[in-house]
Amino acid sequence: MVNPVLAQSSLPHGLPDFTSIADDDFLPAFDEALAAHLTEVEAIATDTDPATFANTVEALELSGRDLARASGIFFNLVGPDTNPQRNEISQQLSTLLTDHANTIAMDKRLFTRIADLYERRADLDLTEAQERLLAKRYRESVRAGAGLDDAGQAEMRQISSRLAYLTTTFSQLILDDTNASAVLVDDAVDLDGLSAGEIAAARRAAADAGHDTGHLITLELPTSQSAVASLAKHDVRQRVFGASVNRCARGNEFDTRANILEIVALRARRAELLGYANHAEYVIAEETAPGPSAVLDLLRELTESALRAGDRELTRLTALTDEEIGPADYTYWLAAEKRATSAVPLGDFADYCELDAVLNDGVFYAANQLYGLRFTPRPDLTGYHPDVRIWEVFGENGSSIGLFLGDYFARPSKRGGAWMNNIVDQSTVLATQPIVVNVLNLTKPDDGAHCLLTMDQLTTLFHEFGHAVHGLLSAVDYPSQSGTSVPRDFVEFPSQVNEMWALHPDVLAHYARHHETGAPIPAELAEAAHASANTETAHGTIEYLAAAVLDLAWHRLGADEIPSDVNEFERTALREAGFVGDLIPPRYRSAYFNHIFGGGYSAGYYSYIWSEVLDAETEQWFLAEGGLVRESGRRFAESTLSRGDSVDPLVAHEGLIGRKAEIGPLLRRRGLVEQPAEA
Repeated sequence: MVNPVLAQSSLPHGLPDFTSIADDDFLPAFDEALAAHLTEVEAIATDTDPATFANTVEALELSGRDLARASGIFFNLVGPDTNPQRNEISQQLSTLLTDHANTIAMDKRLFTRIADLYERRADLDLTEAQERLLAKRYRESVRAGAGLDDAGQAEMRQISSRLAYLTTTFSQLILDDTNASAVLVDDAVDLDGLSAGEIAAARRAAADAGHDTGHLITLELPTSQSAVASLAKHDVRQRVFGASVNRCARGNEFDTRANILEIVALRARRAELLGYANHAEYVIAEETAPGPSAVLDLLRELTESALRAGDRELTRLTALTDEEIGPADYTYWLAAEKRATSAVPLGDFADYCELDAVLNDGVFYAANQLYGLRFTPRPDLTGYHPDVRIWEVFGENGSSIGLFLGDYFARPSKRGGAWMNNIVDQSTVLATQPIVVNVLNLTKPDDGAHCLLTMDQLTTLFHEFGHAVHGLLSAVDYPSQSGTSVPRDFVEFPSQVNEMWALHPDVLAHYARHHETGAPIPAELAEAAHASANTETAHGTIEYLAAAVLDLAWHRLGADEIPSDVNEFERTALREAGFVGDLIPPRYRSAYFNHIFGGGYSAGYYSYIWSEVLDAETEQWFLAEGGLVRESGRRFAESTLSRGDSVDPLVAHEGLIGRKAEIGPLLRRRGLVEQPAEA
């Protein structure tokens, strides 16, 4: 019998039949898929014909389809819906898959064939996409250690396997401690400031956790917690903030600090083996940024402006209260300032942002207007969890182009944050169309109640859908160049562009209806929301920049420079970069910085702000071209969204706006340009 993980699905676009798959099926499926892939690779390596692009590079690209299928299914489960067995499988796979990839990348027979083609690439009459694929395959082999001697390769294998284990463990520890650190509030009076829906959700969370009484405030992944911005009582804010900022650094079973030091040391040693000064140089060599120095220059310029803006912001907030503003109070008083300076109550905005209305009449509407996409619910299809909803996606010509899965509600089995994932990659050569997933962590409402979005949640919904559109509109030949498979510091660009439509007047007017009365959003509330969203707080910019600086500080260490104390290194790195004091901690402290120690953003957390330079310019381009119009969407899709990594992304962007991007629009958007005083 065919393993259900590997069985060819008869469902639309190859959607896995999740109902037929048990956790016990995964390891046997991977064992079978890994063996099959090695057999395919062996045939390529021993081919007696001279190396050609087709029989070597393309053949490698198209091999391992069973492995891709199994990975697409399993790794889409372990993030949003894990359990102890899946965690254990993930831990085993982390080393199995790393060893497997190294075996292929370090195969001297394959490397000889790839290197021969790379040296002759100018004479091979390749398309741009094929040239990029060949160059990437060559670099991947070199960066995996294919050019090292036997001793060097053996050490690289050990490093890679150990890193795979450590990073997987890091993510699991964060999820465990984030769940364990939730704050139980005994008296409902202490929840003053939270909405009725938030209080009901906190009671439900407490009941789910086994508490007969009380309310449980669950933690979000970043340092700043949305509850802290609303809770009126300082001591409750302090409890929640303290639980957040001290995660994974309390000397208990969830402590990640020893894990961090080993990860950093191994990454530095790997870079040294390959001839790089440090891990940051190793990573950024594959990105659009010229190098760590260029990234540091951008961060320094932004930090200087942000800290000045922060001084102005704190002065304003201090005038609102006689109390001393501490780290647990800052976002509370920012919210208070917004309420005080708004002509209308901004808290009412969520009443006009019901999840289904925003999805259907906002997110999907904008995608239809820009790209001609149409989303049809498929309740007959089953996702990997009962909360997952599925839509079939139709293109401008009416043909079905893929599936979109939405997994929006938080649960203890889901890691924090929000993300997009592909279960199936688009490829014309393989005749596959994309299956794309968006994952958020919204609070699930009680039966019969509505899920109302805050401004931040609304932005996140549009942001993640920008990634989804990037995947859905992909039109490339090779799966490894599909959709979001672009340099890390470019991948956030399309998603950040999509945020601009959340409050665009044409889109807002289409979805913003009161969830009870159906009345359209009042003009003054829409204007106030737009003004609020267009004013980035200095706090938000500073906490992001501090995290980006911290990431590079860890990853610019040489192999002989690894510290012994995580907290002391963090304090010193932040202080040297100008972040003095603890009033605004980094968005993620080292101990729970999953992006860089558990995810794919090591030495790359800067990519959000690097991409935002392009995004701010592109927003201005869209507005100059008429805003929400099909022709502009078509040009953006043709130049960027459909091309994935088959073209140079920066060249594509320059072609779209007609020049290189400049930093000015970003500085203005984030309020980092001081306005002259009125006469």
